Amino acid sequence: MKGETNMSKNTTRKDDKGRVLYTGESQKNGRYLYKYKDYSGKTCYVYSNRLKPTDKTPPGKKPDLSLREKIAKIQKDKLDGIDGSGDMTVYELVERYLATKQSVRESTRQGYKTVLNFLQKEPFAKNKISKIKTSDAKLWFIKLQQKDGKGYSTIHTIRGVLRPAFNMAVEDDLIRKNPFQFPLMDVLVNDSKTREALTPQQEREFLRFIQSDPHYSKYYDGFYVLLNTGLRISEFCGLTKNDVDYKNHCIHVRGQLVRFSDMVYRYEPTKTAKGIRDIPMTPEVAQCFKNMWKNRRNRELDMVVDGKSGFFNYDQEGKPMLALHWENYCKRIVMKYNETYKAQLPNITPHVLRHTFCSKMARKGMNPKNLQYIMGHSEIAVTMDTYTHMGFEDARADFLRVVEA
Repeated sequence: MKGETNMSKNTTRKDDKGRVLYTGESQKNGRYLYKYKDYSGKTCYVYSNRLKPTDKTPPGKKPDLSLREKIAKIQKDKLDGIDGSGDMTVYELVERYLATKQSVRESTRQGYKTVLNFLQKEPFAKNKISKIKTSDAKLWFIKLQQKDGKGYSTIHTIRGVLRPAFNMAVEDDLIRKNPFQFPLMDVLVNDSKTREALTPQQEREFLRFIQSDPHYSKYYDGFYVLLNTGLRISEFCGLTKNDVDYKNHCIHVRGQLVRFSDMVYRYEPTKTAKGIRDIPMTPEVAQCFKNMWKNRRNRELDMVVDGKSGFFNYDQEGKPMLALHWENYCKRIVMKYNETYKAQLPNITPHVLRHTFCSKMARKGMNPKNLQYIMGHSEIAVTMDTYTHMGFEDARADFLRVVEA
């Protein structure tokens, strides 16, 4: 509706008419209030007797813009030109950039919020954008890694917000050049841990141990599915009974189940557009889904998340299991296995299981484009990276297969 903004909803507050209030909005004694900060960091307020443009003016009150119209005007003012041409700080620029990113997934919005909170405490973010040189940006990243102990992936995430924010500043003619337009690997040591796929022997041992363990055996079906479908863990958690097509032997992946810091569960779109797909299902995988459905705990509660229900796995509180549950199970299973046997299992996460499936399919000669589709990779380069990580034994086995054919 004209005049309304696409702000994130505050699910814990509603007005006296039962309408959900957005972040920053509140109501007191029938009057609406919006709280925000201007570019200088000063807290500001706007008021109105109406929330929406379609609301009627209360009797005895003067006609005025609705709160949503005033908020739209504030945001438009922020997006139109900046006085001072570059006197804006790094933090203010990022805040302005994020104000343009309204139509994003809630998980992305949460990631933006994390970066913004980090920058709020960083002295570097108080610098004027017109004063930032490329060498300043590089030295700051080096300081974050070497002095503050930030990992490469964390800094990569921060740069993922700063670079497009400064691109916007360039497009707005506020600065001449983007100081963050440089390859990160030229400056920092990539200390990210490489996710290695399990060997066939390790995969067998992992599943065998789970199946025979009195406590963890109830999770065997879930782990078998992950190792034989390549599902992202949040996609797996988001599957419902209606997503498993036993007749056509496939799994319909349409979204993912997540939970945010406010402890609210959400059913969100897949990580990428390519994530929406139908994954072929073997009879063994189909049986695992049937087992999970038959044995699921707290089935009588059947929590509804954004209109979705009938999830396969529930925790002790009767809520659908999330990625964190399976990550913890992986950690505890490996720990227990390594305490029992001399031959050790490596660090295993749900993503390692996904990578193991991808590597297994590549090793067996699956067409890369077909594997890309099954994995839901947005770019073929991501899939091909699995092929480039194969070693001598893989190459020798493939060589002998071709020679002996």
